[in-house]
Amino acid sequence: MPESRMKVAPDTVAYADSENRKLIVEFAIPGAPADTVDVKMLQDSVHLTAPARDIEYVASLALGWAVKPDKAEATYEHGLLRIEVPFKDPMEDAVKVAIKTGALEAKTKKIAGK
Repeated sequence: MPESRMKVAPDTVAYADSENRKLIVEFAIPGAPADTVDVKMLQDSVHLTAPARDIEYVASLALGWAVKPDKAEATYEHGLLRIEVPFKDPMEDAVKVAIKTGALEAKTKKIAGK
């Protein structure tokens, strides 16, 4: 039979670093063993579950700017989970739109260097 734990939202803060290159998200989850913390990240959100004694921390945070979740790094010390993830360049997946003139054939291609 699964344990019954009260679900609690952790204190959370999210902010850009001083150079506006990466997002930092911090969750206060005291008492949660590191090996039970589960964090999932998408380009636009972070999801957390972390059981601790008789409670379970749960959080879903929508992000205002796209990030690169595959580049995220997390550290957990003294009950504070800190995630650092670079912002995604808004033009990273941009596609150059060909402009047709007269009878010329237009082609679409990725922007060079991206």
